[in-house]
Amino acid sequence: MKLGVCYYPEHWPKSRWVEDAKHMQRIGIEYVRIGEFSWSTIEPTPGELHWEWLDESLDILHAHGLKVILGTPTATPPKWLVDRHPSMLAKDEQGRVRHFGSRRHYTFASLEYREECRRIVTLMAERFGQHPAVASWQTDNEYGCHNTILSYADADLAAFRLWLAEKYGTVAALNKAWGNVFWSMDYRSFDEIELPNLTVTEANPSHRLDFQRCCSDQVVAFNKLQVDILRAHSAGRDLVHNYMGFFTAFDHHKVGQDLDVASWDTYPLGFLDQEAIYTAEEKHDYMRVGHPDFGAFHHDLYRGCGKGRLWIMEQQPGPVNWAPHNPTPANGAVRLWTWEAFSHGAELVSYFRWRQAPFGQEQMHAGLLRPDAQEAEAAKEATLVASEVKKLAQSLGLDAEELMSLPSAGKVALMFDYDACWSLDIQPQSRAYRYLFWCYRVYEAMRELGLSVDIIPSDGSLDMYELLVLPAQAHITPQLQERLNAYKGVLLAGPRTGSKTETYQIPENLAPGPLASLLPLTVERVDALPEHTQPAVSGRWGAGKLKHWHEQIHTQLPCLLKDDGGNPVLMGEGRHYYLGSCVDNNVLKASLARLAEMAGLATDYLPKGVRVRERGNVIFVFNYGASSVFYAPENAQLVVGHKTIDAAGIAIWQKI
Repeated sequence: MKLGVCYYPEHWPKSRWVEDAKHMQRIGIEYVRIGEFSWSTIEPTPGELHWEWLDESLDILHAHGLKVILGTPTATPPKWLVDRHPSMLAKDEQGRVRHFGSRRHYTFASLEYREECRRIVTLMAERFGQHPAVASWQTDNEYGCHNTILSYADADLAAFRLWLAEKYGTVAALNKAWGNVFWSMDYRSFDEIELPNLTVTEANPSHRLDFQRCCSDQVVAFNKLQVDILRAHSAGRDLVHNYMGFFTAFDHHKVGQDLDVASWDTYPLGFLDQEAIYTAEEKHDYMRVGHPDFGAFHHDLYRGCGKGRLWIMEQQPGPVNWAPHNPTPANGAVRLWTWEAFSHGAELVSYFRWRQAPFGQEQMHAGLLRPDAQEAEAAKEATLVASEVKKLAQSLGLDAEELMSLPSAGKVALMFDYDACWSLDIQPQSRAYRYLFWCYRVYEAMRELGLSVDIIPSDGSLDMYELLVLPAQAHITPQLQERLNAYKGVLLAGPRTGSKTETYQIPENLAPGPLASLLPLTVERVDALPEHTQPAVSGRWGAGKLKHWHEQIHTQLPCLLKDDGGNPVLMGEGRHYYLGSCVDNNVLKASLARLAEMAGLATDYLPKGVRVRERGNVIFVFNYGASSVFYAPENAQLVVGHKTIDAAGIAIWQKI
């Protein structure tokens, strides 16, 4: 439970650096991220390397007891490099070059740019890999930000053809896998294959899915190039990358296999305002605190991508500059978000940024300090959190390391699979349906029941969970099927599970495909519904509305919920259940409560805006609501906060 901050010494006079370091100490900051946008400062012209400013800033931070997360600067290649290698620039889906002038102006597939990255990262690692200030490295910054995973440049076409040849071996195998006999799309060689853009109408969905997979693998390779260099020259330091919210364009699990820690950049207010998932009522009710499950969902998702380790690299400290509207957080919100992250196992919460810059694209983005170097409200809340962490450790009788090692695993698992997300986004069938948003709403319902949830990959361990939920696992691999067969807990599979093969075709036995061995049913037809059409659903396990996706199912399994025509919606017996439709929060929560009960898990219908998370014998309670609320867990004593929790407030309890 450490605090950090993102700092840009190159933005400020050297006369400020020592005072900044002292001020960070006073607040309780222990980690400082620097360097991730500094390439043109390090190398203003080719081969002319200016390290002195970075040497000095590292020495100052180290002298004040601060640990540094040093970023590789590859997210912002300088203008001279772009001029030297113009083919490194990405192209959008319309074939237009994405030019220099902001950031992330490269395609991951460019071999020329990879060699430049190899050079600069090697130089940095050789110089700073053993510096006593450097505790960790961050590779690049926010892979894919500004929609930069899918690129349609010549380098991407060359990479795609090689990727396909390696995967399929022969073009005949590819033609069969893609179903290219449809619309006379057969190819004679891999060299004939183009990128799936600028087609007259929709490109082949199998073609699109493989291109998405290929682009994701380019990110994995790009990241691994840097990781290998850093491990060679800076052994023993944690390697990390900072992911983003509601972003699924590459497989974070695969990238995470080469790193030590997963981190992400959390901006609760910006995402509340810009994301279509949230209703107008939610945007109104949570305008200054963010949706109660936004941070939690991503904490659990990325902890699963980070081998159980989680950092927050950028925590919103005030208004941002990039959302449709940019309100000020409620008093206490920054403290609330920080403790929410700690409750899900975060080892570090780092605020973005130290001081609001008066220039550039982000000059309206707040920091812990205002542009005049005076403390903003978030600095006071960070100081409070630092003191509360010490209080919690003392109350529990733990030192810092023991506090960090409190178990963070939940009791329920939700499976999230990037490949399934791509599959169902490529052909959603209904514009109202999105895999990511459906997974989020399932997670929300479980959180509203007071359950502590882990989000796991499709190859994650299942043994420790009493309840496993597959919201929409489109493709069931033989390996996953084997593990599901052996799973001893309660299983719920959601709509669209098992609806596609690995090559994006409908299974011969129809959905749920191989899962029919556990759930004997057949999805005979689907009804993809617009937002305004929400038929009724009712039964022994609840009542509510169907939304977005409704499957017409033939089965002899007992039906626990039916639609208004008497057709099965939720069915199953023993340990295996299938939900054939997306449903509203009321019926979803009621059904999950019954399944949790069957799994031996206690549930609690929490007040609106209240959330609970357990770590070992510690219970964290959060109030995202607009008014105070009384909440006291049974058999627990209060450690931090009060039984009546203020709006945007927290309370921490210890089980007795």
